[in-house]
Amino acid sequence: MNRVKVGIVGATGYAGVELCRLIMGHPQAELSAISSVSFEGKTLSEVYPAYFHMCDMICGTQEQVLEKSEVIFAALPHGLSQELAAQCVKAGKAFTDLGADFRLESEEEYKEWYGGSFTDKALHQEAVYGLPELFRERIRGKRLIANPGCYTTAVPLALAPALEAGLIQPEGIIADCKSGVTGAGRKPTQGNHYPELNEGFTAYKVAAHRHTPEMEQTLSHIAGQKIKLTFVPHLLPINRGILATCYAKLAPGAELAAIRKAYENRYAGEFFIRLLPDGQCANVKNVRCTNFCDISLFADSRTGTFIAVSAIDNMVKGAAGQAIQNMNLALGIDETAGLKLVPPAF
Repeated sequence: MNRVKVGIVGATGYAGVELCRLIMGHPQAELSAISSVSFEGKTLSEVYPAYFHMCDMICGTQEQVLEKSEVIFAALPHGLSQELAAQCVKAGKAFTDLGADFRLESEEEYKEWYGGSFTDKALHQEAVYGLPELFRERIRGKRLIANPGCYTTAVPLALAPALEAGLIQPEGIIADCKSGVTGAGRKPTQGNHYPELNEGFTAYKVAAHRHTPEMEQTLSHIAGQKIKLTFVPHLLPINRGILATCYAKLAPGAELAAIRKAYENRYAGEFFIRLLPDGQCANVKNVRCTNFCDISLFADSRTGTFIAVSAIDNMVKGAAGQAIQNMNLALGIDETAGLKLVPPAF
């Protein structure tokens, strides 16, 4: 079988280079072209010496990526993918956006949270939201996929079965989340400068993070009604990982045993979801460099509160790994191809 030719636009950012790493290990895909505005003309191994003799491909232009590839991934800041997506669709190429341009269904919400507009409304109608464990059948065969981000993967996966089964109340949900610093991207800022980050731990963009409407959109689809949540992200002094601790009020009569059963049923057969035994807590360390999402469930009977804790690697399940999972689904490839990764034990 011929391998799928994959091109990556924005290959020298953290999500882009993670895509390169994973595609190099994919049994049915090959890296055909990469681009980078910041490092055009340089090899990927010059930018990331860890790839020396593993990927010495030269960073070219977007046009070269389109010309040489059947499937294109864009790992770009928001606002830069819409025109590229249109070019890919017109050329009959499959396109997956790791940015935010196609994630929100409402243009008004996109304007409010990102300050942009839908430049091609018909194109947005074609896009499908790529969270496979929740929307798998919508993704199969699609050519334009909006890949969710890290928080927007960890939180819905933690809450969906309980919300779907009516075992938690839809009002007053809280998502208290922690992220590794790679979630801030490769460009240095004051906040991710080592002396500022090291030995610190802080909340940021409290009740004002751009991922809020995206999480609400997904949970609203699951619940069949409008969901609003309180979202507080924190920055951890580690490279990788998202830990999402989610709180919701138990529905009247709901007990933890019934909730666990709902999760077991909803996620039965899901290779990348690991529902942990009672009493065991999800830990970002245990999913590092993999496409797994670990979930642990708790109930506080004193306050009638349900607590779901999920852990993912923000660069894999929260970005590049999920993008490849979506590609596999869209092309009819084994969904786990290239993603059966064993987490480091320490």
